[in-house]
Amino acid sequence: MFEFLFKYPRSAYAQGRIALLGAWPKWVLVLLIIAAAAALAWLIRSQLKEAAPNLRSWRAWVVWGLQSLMAAIVLVLLWQPALTVSELQPQKNIVAVLVDDSRSMGISEDGSTRQAQAVKALDGGVLASLNKSFQTRLYRVDDRAARIDNLKELQTGAPATRLGDSLKQLSDETSDLPIGAVVLLSDGDDNSGGISADAISGLRARHIPVHTVGFGRERAEHDVELDDVEIAPRALAESRLAAKVTLHQRGYAGAKVNLTVRDVSSGQPKPLAARSITLGPDGNLQTETLMFNVGGAGAKTLEVSAALLPGEQNTANNALSRVVNVGSDTQRILYIEGEPRWEYKFIREAEEDDRMVHVVSTVRTSENKTLTQGAADPKELAGGFPTRAEDLFGYAGLMIGSVESGYFSAEQQALIRNFVDKRGGGLLLLGGQFALADGGWNSSSLIDLLPTILPTQPGTFHREQDPRNGTTHAVAELAPDGADSIITRLMDDPAANAAKWKTLPYLMDYEDPGTAKPGARVLLNTITPEGRKVPLLITENFGRGRTAIMATGGSWRWQMSSPLGDTSYYTFWQQLLRWLISGAPGHVTVAVPSQLLLDNGNVNFTAEVRDERYNPAPDAKVEAHILGPSGISAAIEMSPVPDNPGQFQGTWSAPKEGAYLTEVTAQRADPSTGKVQEIGRDVLTFQRRDGVAENFHTEQNRDLLEHLAAQTGGQYWKPADLGKLATSIPYSEGGVTMRQTKDLWNLPIVFLVLIALRFSEWWLRRKWGIV
Repeated sequence: MFEFLFKYPRSAYAQGRIALLGAWPKWVLVLLIIAAAAALAWLIRSQLKEAAPNLRSWRAWVVWGLQSLMAAIVLVLLWQPALTVSELQPQKNIVAVLVDDSRSMGISEDGSTRQAQAVKALDGGVLASLNKSFQTRLYRVDDRAARIDNLKELQTGAPATRLGDSLKQLSDETSDLPIGAVVLLSDGDDNSGGISADAISGLRARHIPVHTVGFGRERAEHDVELDDVEIAPRALAESRLAAKVTLHQRGYAGAKVNLTVRDVSSGQPKPLAARSITLGPDGNLQTETLMFNVGGAGAKTLEVSAALLPGEQNTANNALSRVVNVGSDTQRILYIEGEPRWEYKFIREAEEDDRMVHVVSTVRTSENKTLTQGAADPKELAGGFPTRAEDLFGYAGLMIGSVESGYFSAEQQALIRNFVDKRGGGLLLLGGQFALADGGWNSSSLIDLLPTILPTQPGTFHREQDPRNGTTHAVAELAPDGADSIITRLMDDPAANAAKWKTLPYLMDYEDPGTAKPGARVLLNTITPEGRKVPLLITENFGRGRTAIMATGGSWRWQMSSPLGDTSYYTFWQQLLRWLISGAPGHVTVAVPSQLLLDNGNVNFTAEVRDERYNPAPDAKVEAHILGPSGISAAIEMSPVPDNPGQFQGTWSAPKEGAYLTEVTAQRADPSTGKVQEIGRDVLTFQRRDGVAENFHTEQNRDLLEHLAAQTGGQYWKPADLGKLATSIPYSEGGVTMRQTKDLWNLPIVFLVLIALRFSEWWLRRKWGIV
């Protein structure tokens, strides 16, 4: 219809420029249009007194508008409007026809595969029509573009699609050829995350339009797909972890499906957790959390899956894998307590059951006397709280109980700040009669370290009486942010966990910690005897570390007053202490963007190196030693990252599928002796898996195909419209072109508009009775 009305394809107007070929200047045309409109206005106004009554109103000016518009169109036609456009010269240009040959194109729909539909469309006259005006070259596209002689060489077996890389490769390899246009037949299932700006800019620089042809349904009819799984990449042995699963479905709204976490490291799948969920509305992203125990130390491959439902069209997108490095090194926490109390005793009991966390504690028993427990060396805390970074930074976490801020000198408070900010340790403050605002922490140098704005006045600590005497009491309440937190998950099922918190005994005391800062998370609240709600457990990230407040010293009643065998108190404190030290980095920390490489072995290592005081060590020599399947081994020297002291980087490519172990070591010479000393080392595992990404997001990615076409000056096509492709391609500035001038005065749409204007005036006059 467009070409019938406007005579030329849309691409001609998109690429061309409208010009007036008349000999007279354009300003003369503008003056004539204004003069004609003014003359018509004067004529109508002069005749209003003699005109019919119905015309002596706004109706007269409607007639004037129609007549003026018609006069303007006629005048423009006299100036010979034309379209100037670059057009490819016949048989002097190449049209590259790219056919997606990846596995997703082998999906069968409506009785044939997507690729079979693409081949049928090309053989059905599209290639023949292109060959009449252009030289055509066929390419198969997966992770790269490869030229083929005929369509029979297509196989749909490639494990990955990288459309952007393929287009950039094509542009680079044909830089000396007259490429007039590219035709891409694909479902848009690109595994690289989208078309890069470099690929698009390369095509635009050569003025090569990409015409995209989309295949595949834009929406699946019956499918459940996992979109993402978030699991901490590092953990201590026997830690409880959270798998945050994001999924969507179509055709199964309201249905039940089982989510399962399995350890598949040994080849024998071991179930770790399972839960039944109810699927939400069609197409909506849905997030669910599964809690599980990661087990013993080692590199773990975890598979999270959704059970198959009857009638699913794609059964390969129901599972995702993640790699977790489970460490075996015991982490130490320093606990400073200002007075003997039950909370101190029960926290130490909870820690004794956790072999991966060791608490070294010191409690002030009198004004000048302390009791130290858990120290390997009796001299470890003989001088009280550490005064040197080397001593404090040996711990991964720091707990401060009912201790006033003045107990710590200005130098020690600065050391605590650096412990969190530079060393990356965790700081936990407990409530108590000498803690928080009542202990003067609101005027200390560490107020910005805390996750709350402490009250300015003392008297925030409250000790409760026994409710059996008729008094009311304070209880803990699970906050919204605590519903999915690993710290406050006492039961795996969310509903059961929320119910469990409602049954815990009352708190023996509580303290008002103030208002949570922006960015902090309130996991638990205290419901006071007066019915007020104040934060109880608040967490926040700070610098390289994390901080938290547990605004009570009376949670021990959760153990003392609970039924025999109830482990809620121990579970809570073990999880809180593990959270406190989780993520605390060593002197060397290595990371990769993803520990699961899909269809591409390229891996970028980054390492952060800190000395014994956790200052950046830019002069270190850093090496990565890699071991892989079938005896693969490699060693790469990592280079410093510019403008980032202590940061190092390196790249490598895993040549085949399998698991890889990487150990990064850092060394440097001692300034005084010149002897090379090791700063530290870190171990990381990653895997390469091929042919997985093609199983996901198999619906046609029309947005990507339309964006690619729009950015390069091409057009998105449906297979049914390909008959018009050959007439649209010539209007391009790529390749060998000639400038063409096409008349616009004789467009069918022009005459239709003139007839419509004249008819509208006649019809309105008839309607108003003034003919």
